[in-house]
Amino acid sequence: MSMTDQALQETREVELLTGPDAGDMLGAALASSGTVRTWKVHSVHHRPGAGVTVGYSVRLDGPAGAADHYVCATTGRVSQEPSDILVRVDGPDGIAVHVWLHPNDPELPALKTACESGAMSRFVGQRVKLELLSYRPTRRGVLRVSCRDGSRAFAKVVRPAHVRSLVRRHTMLVDAGVPAPRVLKDTEDGLVLISAGEGEPLANMLSRGMGDRTDQVLDNLTSLLDILPEAALTLTRRPAWSERADHYANAATTVLPQHRARLELLADGVKHLMTNSDPGPVVPTHGDFYEANILMNPGTTEVSALIDVDSLGPGHRVDDLGCLLGHVSVLPHLAPHSYPHVPDELERWTKRLERAVDPVALMARCAGVTLSLIAGARREGSGEWLSDAEGRLAAAELWLARGHSHLARRTRAQATRS
Repeated sequence: MSMTDQALQETREVELLTGPDAGDMLGAALASSGTVRTWKVHSVHHRPGAGVTVGYSVRLDGPAGAADHYVCATTGRVSQEPSDILVRVDGPDGIAVHVWLHPNDPELPALKTACESGAMSRFVGQRVKLELLSYRPTRRGVLRVSCRDGSRAFAKVVRPAHVRSLVRRHTMLVDAGVPAPRVLKDTEDGLVLISAGEGEPLANMLSRGMGDRTDQVLDNLTSLLDILPEAALTLTRRPAWSERADHYANAATTVLPQHRARLELLADGVKHLMTNSDPGPVVPTHGDFYEANILMNPGTTEVSALIDVDSLGPGHRVDDLGCLLGHVSVLPHLAPHSYPHVPDELERWTKRLERAVDPVALMARCAGVTLSLIAGARREGSGEWLSDAEGRLAAAELWLARGHSHLARRTRAQATRS
């Protein structure tokens, strides 16, 4: 399937799951549980090339009366056969949709345990309170676990096949002296309990402004990358965000169809810079190195914890650096009034890192990461998401233009020497 065909197909899937006909689909899927009275799109999860999943807030009239439910529907592949908790609905154009009531996720069997306070209290060994922090249907869930003794932990729910690799990554980092959460307990069906990282997200520091500590913060971030264990090179390599530029352009097209041409040019430009640059040696990488996954000691420039280590493995240093810069560059579009210091401090970081690695390779990663964040700007119930998405597109184009400028200067210099 070509990039254009895939984008059109995924656009149809988004329209099916979020448009007015979604109510009929939900009604058919949930008929055995009751009658759908009201429904509203809560979240849209688009995995380029792997389907669209939508979460709904649904008011359902069932045998026991009216009740509110969270319902998920996906066009992605599921490994389970239809059952009393997983319903398949055949939509138009051959689109198959699987529907379930949360927490009966077909790919995350441990989610039901993780979301039930009694079951989790037994698992932890004391009474706990639970707060669902994030949920990516069929992929993973994260809950805050507050224990009766005052301690905190986090429950991560992953696919059963991923438990051992996640535990291995956490253990590898802790054994190497990297400030990462410890695994406290795990189950074969996908539940991993980890210790809580101490500190505040780097995003908080970026919001306040780093001032004369801007350089020291960057030094400490790169020093953290320096101590990632060599053993990570033995782990499975996951593609960097920039390596999937076409897929992310497709995803972005579903939220910004009016900018399809710009998105295609952006993806082509990222690939061109990738081809004409040197990423450097293969080294251990975090894989998702950005401000929400880096905790800082309040009042200092020291990193206190590196979290969300699912993607730890071999890669290039520019992958992590580009991930950091790309994510930071969208913050002013995400929350314009919350990050007044970011443009100046980001420029300082960028200039320093352009001297540390191949700047063309770095800009390719920055543009690719920012491109990957465009589709995520769509937030149901928020009227500001369109300007956010268009701001992210503009930011990605600026990274790309900066990369082209570096490449042009390099090409001229090489021509002069020859």
